[in-house]
Amino acid sequence: MNRYWSSVAKGLRPYVPGEQPKLAGLVKLNTNECPYGPSPAALEALRIEVGDTLRLYPDPNCDSLRQAIAACYGLTPERVFVGNGSDEVLAHAFLALLKHEQAVLFPDITYSFYPVYCGLYGIEYRQVPLTESFEIRVDDYLAPNGGIIFPNPNAPTGRPLALSEIERLLRANAESVVVVDEAYVDFGAESAVGLIERYPQLLVVHTLSKSRSLAGLRVGYALGDAGLIEALRRVKDSFNSYPLDRFAQAGAAAAVTDRAYLEQTCAKVIATRTRLADELGSLGFEVLPSAANFVFARHGRRDGAELAASLRERGIIVRRFDQPARIAQFLRITVGTDAQCAALIAALSAILA
Repeated sequence: MNRYWSSVAKGLRPYVPGEQPKLAGLVKLNTNECPYGPSPAALEALRIEVGDTLRLYPDPNCDSLRQAIAACYGLTPERVFVGNGSDEVLAHAFLALLKHEQAVLFPDITYSFYPVYCGLYGIEYRQVPLTESFEIRVDDYLAPNGGIIFPNPNAPTGRPLALSEIERLLRANAESVVVVDEAYVDFGAESAVGLIERYPQLLVVHTLSKSRSLAGLRVGYALGDAGLIEALRRVKDSFNSYPLDRFAQAGAAAAVTDRAYLEQTCAKVIATRTRLADELGSLGFEVLPSAANFVFARHGRRDGAELAASLRERGIIVRRFDQPARIAQFLRITVGTDAQCAALIAALSAILA
């Protein structure tokens, strides 16, 4: 360990992103990227942005993008915050809204960046176990807390929480912030955005990396009461006043406006997910109900690590988590194109035979 490191750096356990292999010809089903390209309107907006104006700083307030997002949800721009990917938005939320004397609550099996943020900012936290069927149980969160955060649908399980249950949690938790991380909501879960008007403690976070097919652009946003948004802005402006470049703002604004293309993309992913889950089930896999662009599955008789290694030998990459131990046998499989999923099923059939 480097002797020049600060005590903070020494104590961190950084987030480990999904592998981005450079090998050609891989069937890459490990990072939940969308198998279809971005909206043509977004690509055209990016092309238009190339020009002499790149010598100038981008709009630090991202007014055009915030207006486009606000119009999409029937909100005012004062209720919209944008950042360099939803990971940055979440990081600001942890520091601005979830750092209090009492512990923040989140599931024990969830997005593994949450405990990393807590370590970075010195935030106390308590992990709440999912049920035996890997579901979030709202009753387990009805306790004093410094805030609550969870993805809906959850990751890596893919299981959604009903909107009525989210509202029940909000009614019982008026004294601290509830962050609903909706990275995958467009693939089949109910969004909590419609609850923002009634619950000033609710912050909803979205990304353009999944359903909008813009993982390479790095844009995320938060929706909530203007007071929550102001707290995020204060942290952002104390860290980086220009987090989104001109390309990101232009492309993202065009993408969120193209609702028809979003619905078309999500419909294709959902149809493929249904077929993939059925085919995995026929091969002896237990597949959790998913409302995301991935499935979480384990085989009744074969070791998860061995299956992942065997798939890799055949040029197919999926993701597996060693911790917590009770999900070590599961594979998280991104829903790819029909051809990619067919290749996966063919490879698994050969391995299992």
